[in-house]
Amino acid sequence: MFVKDCMTRHPVMVPPEMPVTEAQQVMTDHQIRHLPVVGDGKRLVGLITPQRLTLKTDTMASLDVWEITRYISHLKVRDVMLKSVAHQIITTTPETTVEMAAREMTEHKVGCLPVLEDGVVVGIISQIDLLAALQEMLGLPSLGVRVTMRMPNTKGQFAALTAAVAKHGLGIMGIGSFPSRRQPGYYDMVLKIPNASLEEVREIMSQVPEQEIVDIREAGTRSN
Repeated sequence: MFVKDCMTRHPVMVPPEMPVTEAQQVMTDHQIRHLPVVGDGKRLVGLITPQRLTLKTDTMASLDVWEITRYISHLKVRDVMLKSVAHQIITTTPETTVEMAAREMTEHKVGCLPVLEDGVVVGIISQIDLLAALQEMLGLPSLGVRVTMRMPNTKGQFAALTAAVAKHGLGIMGIGSFPSRRQPGYYDMVLKIPNASLEEVREIMSQVPEQEIVDIREAGTRSN
């Protein structure tokens, strides 16, 4: 899965000349936490985040109520935004893989990445988008049996697992793997298997050589 598959396309954007109070209202109206700031041709010039809308305590302490009101009313988006020219914004591209986008966000401790093509904003990907992508990759939206298998990190183990599923005429709608915690040399493989009962999947998986069931449960959401 790539960024282009799960990003928010045509995100709400604002110009740098917009008053901060209006930008904050836009965020409230659209229930969003990040606003790309664009110039001509939708080229990224900045980014508004919730943190950028927080007034510094030392600034507030030196002003009375009327001065604070006047100060806020004169603020423009350009005065508080993270600036693209100052390399304050981490961006990504539509062709970046979701795991690399997630790595950028965790390493830089940011909540979103504007998605650019030749400097033009074509989307935005947030933590929420990545969590939604994770659900899709593991097949959560559909009903099925979610099983976690622990296997040695050796050749042929994954093939043996998928062969066991195929042998019984079943399919796989979601899959993921990660190193087993506190058990070096092993991997936990998560599979989402549709159109099968819990008992049927348990019986099939318990017969895969050198592997064990770590967890098995029904998972998914029913449509109304």
